[in-house]
Amino acid sequence: MYLPAPALYETKSAVLFVIFNRPKTTRKVFEQIRIAKPSRLYIAADAPRPDYPNDSPLCKQTRSIVKNIDWDCEVKTLFNKKNAGCRNGVSAAITWFFNNEEEGIILEDDCLPANSFFKFCDTLLEKYRDDTRIRHITGCNLQQGKKWGDSTYYFSNRTHVWGWASWKRVWKDYDLSLNKYDDREIRERLQNIYEDPLVVESWLNIFNDAKAGKINSWAYPLDFVNFFNNGLVVIPNENLISNIGFGVSATNTLQEENEYANLPLSEIDEIIDPVFILPDKQADLCIINRDFHIDERRRKQNAVSSKVKRWFKTVFHFAAL
Repeated sequence: MYLPAPALYETKSAVLFVIFNRPKTTRKVFEQIRIAKPSRLYIAADAPRPDYPNDSPLCKQTRSIVKNIDWDCEVKTLFNKKNAGCRNGVSAAITWFFNNEEEGIILEDDCLPANSFFKFCDTLLEKYRDDTRIRHITGCNLQQGKKWGDSTYYFSNRTHVWGWASWKRVWKDYDLSLNKYDDREIRERLQNIYEDPLVVESWLNIFNDAKAGKINSWAYPLDFVNFFNNGLVVIPNENLISNIGFGVSATNTLQEENEYANLPLSEIDEIIDPVFILPDKQADLCIINRDFHIDERRRKQNAVSSKVKRWFKTVFHFAAL
């Protein structure tokens, strides 16, 4: 019996597409946006880096791809004349987007979306529009096949930015420099979220490096703003975004063999909401333990502690003789 293919979804939301110098990945992501046919498309492109001669032709080629808009669409562009870099360029593009839109979807040039990612974002942007507990909707799932609950999605404290959606009400709190946060209070605030001292220490180190500008990332400040506003993040139980940009041309995702590279895409039909609006701490810790190597660090810490205890025991033994 022949069953017709399901109709492809066309998004209601405005979309921001952030591009730079990778025509190959840009073309793949653009084709998915093209299928979703947003009626408002924002395209932000950084300029070539002065010390990279290959950037100029690659940036030009990349920008030409997004000219192939063949559906009814209002297009706005923000093409930098000077290179701003990942940290400043992407954050400025998102600010520009939310200066024009109350809510919307953000895709970078290496974040390949499933078609139902757009439906997922549309549905939940509307559902949680006025629920200030919810600050972020992501399309990527890094749980390596493990599902948390029977619903289509669960709630997290962690933001993931490989394909996401949010609201102007959230982005207005964004603080790239993290200047509004007092360093002395950070450890205490993080301890309210994570009980494990090693996890707290890991986030504290990232906070200090991000605030000092040592990390070329706009995304970590978004994590901290979410933490400090006690925000919840929607994460699908199926992976709706594949990062296809791992490799030497990437800014931060350089390892081609990374376990998160090129994750297979899934599609979702019906969206089933969770009963409880609470963060799934165990789901978060699964990823954090893996990314921060918590178990390995704890084993080393325990081994050192055991050696110290044995040393003291030996010293006290001979002192008593």
